[in-house]
Amino acid sequence: MHIEPGVVDGAKMAFAAVTAAASTGYAAKLTAQDVARSSVISVTARTLLAAVGTFVFFEVLPHFPVGVSEVHFILGSTLFLLLGTAPAAMGLALGLLVQGLFFAPTDLPMYFVNVTTLLVPLFATAALARRVVPEGTAYVDLSYADVLKLSGVFQAGVVAWVAFWVFYGQGVSAETFGAVLTFGGAYMLVLLIEPLADLAALAAAKSLRDTGLGRIFAPRLYAA
Repeated sequence: MHIEPGVVDGAKMAFAAVTAAASTGYAAKLTAQDVARSSVISVTARTLLAAVGTFVFFEVLPHFPVGVSEVHFILGSTLFLLLGTAPAAMGLALGLLVQGLFFAPTDLPMYFVNVTTLLVPLFATAALARRVVPEGTAYVDLSYADVLKLSGVFQAGVVAWVAFWVFYGQGVSAETFGAVLTFGGAYMLVLLIEPLADLAALAAAKSLRDTGLGRIFAPRLYAA
């Protein structure tokens, strides 16, 4: 999911800057709360892991352009489940920035657009988790149905934001509508694969529960 340069430009980019600022501001608030519950070292380590993961997901894993954007295996719900909302959000923003600064400078003009497109669905995923995951259930014990819901909300949010930016930047027309449908259809491949990746990551994390490596993950992963 890297929206192509030019989809949103000029004065319309101001709204993207506002939404990105609001998203990162909320992420900063969540980070402060996470630090209060755990520690600066824990949150920093998880944020760096999320940033490295984001870079790998976008730059290393297979990805391909589909019209107005690119289809990526973002694994945003995986980052959320393993590392927590705040580290996942800050890691996504940081990973995108590193990629844009050093590896894909053509993506930098769309940084605010892309940050909003990733962070808002992540926050929606966290909100859904608070509603559908029972308080007595650790994330490592989630069922496939639960993981599918969380991953589905994240992916649907990404597609919805891509659609919004296309219509906002380019207007509503048969061409833009077709471009959005094409991208959304291609993104179904991601929805088929990412819940399985989430379950595999949770299974791996569960095997590390009683080891020192388990400490690098979010407390909610193991403790209900």
